[in-house]
Amino acid sequence: MNFPHIEIERLDRQTTDQTVLQAYYQLAFQTRAERLPDDPPLTFAEFQTTLQNVPPFVQVHTWLAWERLTAPTVVASGSLVYWETEDNKHLAQLNIVVLPEYRRQGLGRSLLAQAAEATELANRRLLIIETSSTVPAGELFMERLGARLGLRAHVNQLDLATVDHSLIERWLTRGEQQSHRFAIGLWVGPYPEVELADIAALHEVMNQAPVDDLEVEDFHMTPEQIREMEKAMLARGMERWTIYARELSSGALAGYTELFYSPYRPTILDQGDTGVFPPYRGLGLGRWLKATMLSKVLQERPSARFIRTGNADSNAAMLKINQELGFGPYQSRTAWQVELSQIQAYLRSREGTAAA
Repeated sequence: MNFPHIEIERLDRQTTDQTVLQAYYQLAFQTRAERLPDDPPLTFAEFQTTLQNVPPFVQVHTWLAWERLTAPTVVASGSLVYWETEDNKHLAQLNIVVLPEYRRQGLGRSLLAQAAEATELANRRLLIIETSSTVPAGELFMERLGARLGLRAHVNQLDLATVDHSLIERWLTRGEQQSHRFAIGLWVGPYPEVELADIAALHEVMNQAPVDDLEVEDFHMTPEQIREMEKAMLARGMERWTIYARELSSGALAGYTELFYSPYRPTILDQGDTGVFPPYRGLGLGRWLKATMLSKVLQERPSARFIRTGNADSNAAMLKINQELGFGPYQSRTAWQVELSQIQAYLRSREGTAAA
């Protein structure tokens, strides 16, 4: 590291030490503004509730790089995340952020070394790291590391002021032609207990979304894990709308779409999962679900200005629906993957040299 006066320390994510929280918040505030320059600023309340409300099956290890020559300042951080579930036991996700003026001085490599050690202790072998088009330094770091491209995606955005209301009405009318076979329903907030097992099975449809070259297995959520995720969601002040389609003859759930609202960013809504099981595709259910959700947003969230959603560039079917609605590219994102053994070799090769 080219900053000998900087110290890297492990973060206790449940800490109430205001010096630590405020210093980490300032880093998060600045780096989020760089990554999402058009968004409302990150508030301390949102930062703290997100930091301290994580489902118990999600393990998060975080390290802070402290500059203490004057006032204590956090100039970089690294976070390693992995799920303690039956699936994807080989996998962890890594996020490293460094203030612009401290880049290319070895901090990224030092944080990577901490993460590599924790990855080995967790018996994980593969790291996934996401970069954004608004922070080109991230992709440069991945290239120096020799990471492999896993998946290219975009955050796509819909300006609600430009919505074609006649298109929404047409999709709703077309969907209602299936009302003899399917019913559309709504869950607001936590899912109903009586249907929780079926809802967990409904989420399995998202395993059919493209993952391109990412070495990931299917994810299987248990009802207990869904409840834990909901508890963390509610603690963060978020609200979820889920609109679903149910086959009347069998009672089976055929598909769903979900939307998230945060009181910290009331003008920007996040479109979550949308999926329809294969036996029910080609019937217009996806458009019916999307149109129903959008109609509800226009009626009940008049302060909302935008809806954002993430889509793999290879997900042609969903991109077609979103483009018809008026979604357009807002920001590109890339998921990279790199073996732990490769990271360890990289770290050995960089010992004593100028930093990444």
